[in-house]
Amino acid sequence: RKQIIAPKVLDLNLLTADLGKMLARLIGEDIDLKTVPGKDLGLVQVDPGQFEQVLVNLAVNARDAMPDGGTLLIETANVELDEEYCAQRPYQIRPGRFVRLAVSDTGHGMTGETAKRIFEPFFTTKAKGKGTGLGLSMIYGAVKQSGGSIEAYSEVGIGTTIKIYLPRAEGEAVKPVKDDRPTVLPGGRETVLLAEDEDTLRTMCSRILGDLGYKVMQAGNGVEAIALALAHEKRIDLLLTDVVMPGMNGSELATQLVLHHPEMKVLFISGYTDDAIVRRGVLDEGVSFLGKPYTPLALAKKVREVLDKA
Repeated sequence: RKQIIAPKVLDLNLLTADLGKMLARLIGEDIDLKTVPGKDLGLVQVDPGQFEQVLVNLAVNARDAMPDGGTLLIETANVELDEEYCAQRPYQIRPGRFVRLAVSDTGHGMTGETAKRIFEPFFTTKAKGKGTGLGLSMIYGAVKQSGGSIEAYSEVGIGTTIKIYLPRAEGEAVKPVKDDRPTVLPGGRETVLLAEDEDTLRTMCSRILGDLGYKVMQAGNGVEAIALALAHEKRIDLLLTDVVMPGMNGSELATQLVLHHPEMKVLFISGYTDDAIVRRGVLDEGVSFLGKPYTPLALAKKVREVLDKA
């Protein structure tokens, strides 16, 4: 399904600078984060929330490829793509002026064959239970939706570079709102039951909440979530659930779980807008809701807001 996006004309240098502190926290102290902003960088038209999510996913992937530490490099530059390059892409892209965003790691790398396949929806380079190739098909979708191109270059033992090309946009850049972005995200010690059927998102959401101090129980669907909740005798402070899941939807799950854990607050997440879901009768009006894609900051703030509600 297509994400609901609100594209804005913006400067990727400002977006990456703005996210820098949070990315540094997410990748940890063993990894050196370097940014090389391109001079006189052209503007692009993308959804800021979606591209923050793209950067977060790429950074987390790079971190997983460097278990013993290393360097994560984020570079931007103006480039021209010619007809020859565009003709070799697996989907239509027009030659012209682009902005390149390159994210490189010094991790274990992969073979050329693997690099060709990493944007496939269910392809992962990681052993079962070791997390997934975080959201690369989501990134591919976001880039394609923005009229851009993406490719991976990798060498075993040397590292991986993901290059994203976005068409240059005309117009004035919107400035990211820096003042209201706390450098320390609000956290807590509560217990959160997370129900999300997309492995990549579940892994990332769980990781963000864990970093913020919460105890997280993970379920891939409603049935798993109920089993976890029934086996858990202590309190569960929050159910964080995707609305649309196979089998049992988030609303049905919440209705069942609140019987066993009446103390539990509920926060719904979905790629559809809350308005669309309310209209379809899946959710009641006035429930707590967070739209996908969300940034770690949006997640941290919303979880705290729901937990602190009387």
